[in-house]
Amino acid sequence: MRRGRPLAELKLTVEENNRLYEWTRRQKTSQALALRARIVLACAQGSANGQVAAHLRVTKQTVGKWRQRFVERRLDGLLDEPRPGAPRQIGDEVVEAVIAKTLHERPADATHWSTRSLARTHGLSHSTVARIWQAFRLQPHRQETFKLSTDALFVDKVRDIVGLYLNPPIKAIVLCVDEKSQIQALDRTQPILPMTPGLPERRTHDYLRHGTTTLFAALDVASGKVIGQLHRRHRAAEFLKFLAHLDASVPAQTEVHVVMDNYGTHKTPTVKRWFARHPRFHPHFTPTSSSWINQVERWFAEITRKQIRRGTHRSTRELEQAIRSYLATYNQDPRPFAWTKSADDILDSIKRFCMRISETGH
Repeated sequence: MRRGRPLAELKLTVEENNRLYEWTRRQKTSQALALRARIVLACAQGSANGQVAAHLRVTKQTVGKWRQRFVERRLDGLLDEPRPGAPRQIGDEVVEAVIAKTLHERPADATHWSTRSLARTHGLSHSTVARIWQAFRLQPHRQETFKLSTDALFVDKVRDIVGLYLNPPIKAIVLCVDEKSQIQALDRTQPILPMTPGLPERRTHDYLRHGTTTLFAALDVASGKVIGQLHRRHRAAEFLKFLAHLDASVPAQTEVHVVMDNYGTHKTPTVKRWFARHPRFHPHFTPTSSSWINQVERWFAEITRKQIRRGTHRSTRELEQAIRSYLATYNQDPRPFAWTKSADDILDSIKRFCMRISETGH
């Protein structure tokens, strides 16, 4: 039984339906107007406000507002009303043109617009363009990367690994294992000038290389403790030595679940035979192109930020000593990372992202 006020009847003429659909698909339509058009089209199909709100990820109040505005004033009700205060100097057409050009065109001499380059094309001030971008949350100077996994067993692997994080087996340890390879021992060509009041630390832009090393690490998900080992090379032979080190470090009666990626050194015949000879070790492989699910990657980011990135080392041995010192200090007070996302949350998020990029037409 439905409670509350009955919904206002919403029926569209053919012309209104075509115009609303055009607003949702036309490249030059502002995002706000396109959203209002989608709300009205969804309501016209008989959906309740709550259903429309959930589908479009807006509030029920927003759906109710634009449903009522359309019923009362039809298409004109979806347009922005005049605001109090001084009259606007920039009309909706100009704002829409700025947004459309930002989203769908590029300047002839650059990969993206700046406020000044776009302002020149429209005869506006750069501060006006900046305010429009801020209002619609447009940031052409920013760029993020992504890559979707094409692993046929992606769903199964996500559920397996997240299950280990959220519900670890009894009397077992979960280790996230990986290698941070090609860590360079770098020294500056001239002495570093220390920080002084009013001046940051200064160093030369160029550097001297003194070799590389590889850090093999296993993060205990429960305690946050890290078992590490350094090798100058990065082959299956070194990985086997690290597995033997793990075997000696973990109590003999404890089952060990090893989360690792699909790197070639993890799947060689010799490594497979090692796991077969050590049945208490259970390998779990992450989906391809999904290093984010391996928690040791988060720890690698920490050691990079705190020790490696600004470190200065005159030899590989000095670099390795610094890494061992960091490991010892860290393990005195380890802190596990809190994994909060369930497998369903992750899969739903990826589904929404796939829907977003499919709507771009690429």
